Amino acid sequence: MPTTWFITGTSSGFGRLLTERLLARGDRVAATLRRPEALDDLRAEHGDRLWTAVLDVTDAAQAHRVVDDAFEALGTIDVVVNNAGYGVFASVEEAADEQIRRVIDTNLLGSIHVIRAALPHLRAQGRGRILQVSTAGGQATYPNFSYYHASKWGIEGFCETVAREIAPFGIGLTIIEPGATPTGFGSSLATAPVMPEYEDTPAGEVRRAITGGDFTLPNDPQKIAKAIIDLVDTGAAPLRLPLGSDAYDDVRASLVARLAEHEAHRDVAYSVVTDELA
Repeated sequence: MPTTWFITGTSSGFGRLLTERLLARGDRVAATLRRPEALDDLRAEHGDRLWTAVLDVTDAAQAHRVVDDAFEALGTIDVVVNNAGYGVFASVEEAADEQIRRVIDTNLLGSIHVIRAALPHLRAQGRGRILQVSTAGGQATYPNFSYYHASKWGIEGFCETVAREIAPFGIGLTIIEPGATPTGFGSSLATAPVMPEYEDTPAGEVRRAITGGDFTLPNDPQKIAKAIIDLVDTGAAPLRLPLGSDAYDDVRASLVARLAEHEAHRDVAYSVVTDELA
């Protein structure tokens, strides 16, 4: 039986790849994007199995309206994919206020808007899946991505909490954590005027590696799209799914280092417990 998907940010990247694959195998897709003409070729090929709407996820009212319209038009939506994203590549002092706000509004608040809009419908169905596209940078960090990390670490904390709240309703939530992948996202990153003070810091080193072409993108975007679809087909709903050798290795290294640092402070942590409980 065909599955019905609601996907944000479908004009390019993983959103576009997922939409192509799902339609090709006979599924229905409610695809949202800022420029609906970007999917004209798929609409011509797949007809009414592709439903589209203009959506700026930073607009909470619009997010609720579009999600409501999609459920009304399609009847049932099995999987909601939060994929729309925006990134800023700049050191902490270089980014402009409007860039910082857009990253938070898109990646954090925008994803929250879509999840909140979908939950009443999914609860009424008594089932459903939410896939939150994050990144290895939702648990690991890299210089020049501080604001991107702020949004992704924020949405991962939100989703980890929500997953526990909605499990009793038969709704699963998985955070998807791809590694570096040639999807065009890197070329769309917003940048800012470079401050010379940061040239001899890790921020400068990472900037030179990227501009010099030394930053590798080891993952296959088509394989990542397939892995996401395969996850839904199996019915499994892990809290997180790392995709890519770099994603797995970087997140694992971050977790190991954080745990070691955490354990190093055990004695001082316990030292502040009240005498009655010590």
